[in-house]
Amino acid sequence: MRLTITTFLTLDGVLQAPGGPDEDRSGGFDLGGWVMPHFDDSVGAYMSGVFTHADGFLLGRRTYDIFAAWWPQVTDPQDPIAGPLNRLPKHVATTRDDELTWAGAQRLDGDLAEAVADLKRRPGRELQVHGSGALAQSLMREGLIDTYRLLVFPVVLGRGRRLFVEGVPPVGLRLTDSRTSGTGVTMLTYDHAGTPEFGTFGG
Repeated sequence: MRLTITTFLTLDGVLQAPGGPDEDRSGGFDLGGWVMPHFDDSVGAYMSGVFTHADGFLLGRRTYDIFAAWWPQVTDPQDPIAGPLNRLPKHVATTRDDELTWAGAQRLDGDLAEAVADLKRRPGRELQVHGSGALAQSLMREGLIDTYRLLVFPVVLGRGRRLFVEGVPPVGLRLTDSRTSGTGVTMLTYDHAGTPEFGTFGG
């Protein structure tokens, strides 16, 4: 399977608490809920399409807890997002030992890089990471991400946890798809393209 990440970002790269003011107030963050004013039908259709490619999910513990509190309540198996989330395997990277109660959820044991590499060797289309910023950064450091889907929202917050931080290794990316919603959300798909190239103007 290919490992893909799909993340909502502000223009200045913040990914913290996109869905609501109380989703994640860690670090004193008080600007949550910046997605909904810009989430229109075209963004919804894009996200529904993303989930059609999934054969499994890899989630950080915070994202798992947020998802598990909501999506099991959406019981329509034809729902384009709840259907795959409730039906497919969910691998959770967590150090907590409490039970994972969402059907199909299982703890990711052992070394993260080795466990994820093993999952990628299994047959299937995509192993999808949604949100899960700290997990995504760990996967970047291990060079395990094949595709980045970045939904960039037209807002600048100036503070909050970011996806691309110091310590993430340099990587080249190839743009494979680009769309823009009527509300100004840019939906970008990049494939991993190896080591970035460098040059000099006029050289």
